[in-house]
Amino acid sequence: MGIFTFRILPPIGLDIGTNTFRAAQLKPAQGSPILIKYGKVKVPMGAVVEGEVVDVEAVSNSLFRLWKNAGFGDRRVVIGVANQKVVVRLIELPFMEKSELKGAIQYQAQEFIPIPIEEAILDFQVVGEFTTENNERMMEVLLVAGQKDMIQNNVAAVERAGLKPVVIDVSSFALMHSLIGESPIVPGEGELEGTATALINIGAGITNIVVVERGIPRFTRVTSLAGNDFTRAIADALNVSFDEAEDLKVEIGLTPLNKKSKSKKIQSEMADKVPLVQEVLGKEINNFVTEVRRSFDYYLAQATQVKGIGRVILSGGGSKLEYLDRYLSQGLQVDVEFGHPLKGFQIDPKLPQGELMAEEPSLAICLGLALRGFER
Repeated sequence: MGIFTFRILPPIGLDIGTNTFRAAQLKPAQGSPILIKYGKVKVPMGAVVEGEVVDVEAVSNSLFRLWKNAGFGDRRVVIGVANQKVVVRLIELPFMEKSELKGAIQYQAQEFIPIPIEEAILDFQVVGEFTTENNERMMEVLLVAGQKDMIQNNVAAVERAGLKPVVIDVSSFALMHSLIGESPIVPGEGELEGTATALINIGAGITNIVVVERGIPRFTRVTSLAGNDFTRAIADALNVSFDEAEDLKVEIGLTPLNKKSKSKKIQSEMADKVPLVQEVLGKEINNFVTEVRRSFDYYLAQATQVKGIGRVILSGGGSKLEYLDRYLSQGLQVDVEFGHPLKGFQIDPKLPQGELMAEEPSLAICLGLALRGFER
């Protein structure tokens, strides 16, 4: 499902992240698609803030470099959006034919979204039907609204780089495609009876939280508490640069919860910083767990078919923080596993396998976007 579709084509998936842009190109093949090209590029700080393109010129220049360095021949792209100006709602409407539904959505959407209807781009998809106790036929509709100015900024940056956006999708749906299925309306795999699956993608500037119930995204939320916040907290506490704090975060990680866990070997010049870095990270992760728990509680307070979250699937560059999965599992009292977006693809032998596997947590969105409109 996309907010705005120009035409359906199998384009390159482009993830416009806060610190890094990533792009993936797929090729049809028997069994599963082949990942034939992948590229990434670092982005100037402040060009993208909390999921929004702020500096169109800086973003377009970075995209131009990405296409040149990665050698992408195709300029058609599908891009994802995830920020506070994108709203996803699952709504119930009396059953009607599709020809009537578009008009009804335009007329009633304002009841469900906080964006003024004249400032929004709307899209929708029917995901189910049911009958009420009074024998009234109803339909469940997934409604998406994005603020026009935000979407136009994204499009302007992409087009300025010489690229052609064919679909604008919601990053939450891209996560579903790459981590648990091809479509948001197929039954979810691995869900326990009476539970839902949560996807948590921790990027540099934003974290995407999606709760999936029987293959349908029942709840989505974007929070600005993400990887860069953990890094900035270290930078402030130790009075070091952002880049140095990032190295410390990656190298040191969290304190092991299990005393039997082997402590990783820390570079000698960092050894004296270990206690403070782990203390700072511990506080930040406690805040993060609280944020996620609030989202789950909000979802469960409204859920009618499920009693709890059965499992959490982690992805995103921020998920690579050592022992983070165990902290989340303990804090949320739920099984936490890492997503494997590359699992559903063949990989071209020409691509650097080791680099891709190291990057795998960060590939969930760009691979999911590449699948948009792609027939396996």
